[in-house]
Amino acid sequence: MHAYNRLPSTGHTSPSPPASPLRSPRFRHSRIKTGRFNSPSSSAAVSPKTPSQRITRTLLSVLLRRQGVFLFAPLIYIVCMLFYIGTVSFDVVPFINHRAAPGSVYRTPQVYAKLKPEMDADYSTSDAISTTWKLSHKGSQWRPCLSKSSGGLPESNGYIYVEANGGLNQQRTSICNAVAVAAYLNATLVIPEFHYHSIWKDSRVIRISPFANRLSFDAPLPVQRLRCIANYEALRFSSAILSLGESLVARMKNHSLKNSGKYISVHLRFEEDMVAFSCCVYDGGKKEEEDMKAARERGWKGKFTRAGRVIRPGAYRIDGKCPLTPLEVGLMLRGMGFDNTTSLYLASGEIYNANTNMGPLLEMFPLLQTKETLASEIELAPFKKFSSRMAAIDYTVCLHSEVFVTTQGGNFPQSLLGHRRYMYGGHSKTIRPDKRKLVLFLDNPNIGWKNFKRQMLLMRAHSDSKGFELRRPHDSIYSFPCPNCMCRVNKTEDRVHT
Repeated sequence: MHAYNRLPSTGHTSPSPPASPLRSPRFRHSRIKTGRFNSPSSSAAVSPKTPSQRITRTLLSVLLRRQGVFLFAPLIYIVCMLFYIGTVSFDVVPFINHRAAPGSVYRTPQVYAKLKPEMDADYSTSDAISTTWKLSHKGSQWRPCLSKSSGGLPESNGYIYVEANGGLNQQRTSICNAVAVAAYLNATLVIPEFHYHSIWKDSRVIRISPFANRLSFDAPLPVQRLRCIANYEALRFSSAILSLGESLVARMKNHSLKNSGKYISVHLRFEEDMVAFSCCVYDGGKKEEEDMKAARERGWKGKFTRAGRVIRPGAYRIDGKCPLTPLEVGLMLRGMGFDNTTSLYLASGEIYNANTNMGPLLEMFPLLQTKETLASEIELAPFKKFSSRMAAIDYTVCLHSEVFVTTQGGNFPQSLLGHRRYMYGGHSKTIRPDKRKLVLFLDNPNIGWKNFKRQMLLMRAHSDSKGFELRRPHDSIYSFPCPNCMCRVNKTEDRVHT
């Protein structure tokens, strides 16, 4: 039924909607037969004869329809691209230069060769060693203020026997911590070398082995003060070590008369085992690779070759974890304003490939000395077979230097940081380079001497500002004696009385 028929009848007949006009059969017949462009007379004249013409005609007829354009557009694009690629020659492959990340490659020798002429011609430095700590830090001067009471002691509850483990500075920490534990327990501390046989006859003996950092650094204030008294006042090296150490300090001052007896000490960790453990790459030669593999196998037996172990020398260097070479230390110090008249004391073990690696440092600092050059063979003979005793000699000479330079971290420099703060009014007088920044400067082939020197002076100033630091929670009392073990000068309210 049509829609109009659903309306109620009014008695009149409603007209039906007009029908759609029908095409004339004549028109349809003529269109189908000939078409507008397909008259019988012209059809034969333009009929395609070759396959390419037929394909072209078919393609054009499809394109004339709207649906065909969207349907075949991707196909047309692909055909055109294939045609274009067929006309391009790939005989020459483009070269892509994959440059290593900045700072990831050891390029210091090349930078040194570039900077050396300007560095040697730079005479602008004036007594840098005397002006290193030019910031006054007024209001932040500190002094030791621990009173060493000699009052009577209560009856002991027993004995504590401690085996101090580790190297020189771990042993030092062990003894100081053991003193604090003995105070907690009101016990008598027995150092292994003293009364060794008699203590085993006493049933009240506590044996702690090994013993190093077993006591929290956030101990009550009386315990902290006791640790400092033990570390900075009570502990002494043996008389033989102390005597030779003081002799070498006097000889260093004599070598430094041009700088009023002031010298710089450098703790350089570039021994073969240190370089091997770091997994860093330096000259990249075959000999270095073989030396490092052999050293790792001797010291760590397969630790670095086990399945899944990934070694990334470039990433370690960017992250500042690679030991500085003697050359890098020399460039850094010359950039910081210390000229070739500065006396250097080098505290280290046997430098890896010393014949090659020490050459540039000696060129930059011809007045460099070590314990081996300052002391005679006879003087060193009693200590040479004991690494801790040799380290104790280095410790003594570094402790009394005007400037101390640490290059790698570890227990040795951390202990010296605190000891020097205790001795020098709260200031460590220590240069701690930012190695992440340093490797970037030493990887820049375009850097000039003036720019490099400016960056090194900024790094030195940063070390100066960090010389005064107060101990924060969880920091070592042996690196940060302020404020637990020291008090401000002219600040009576901060003075410590025990």
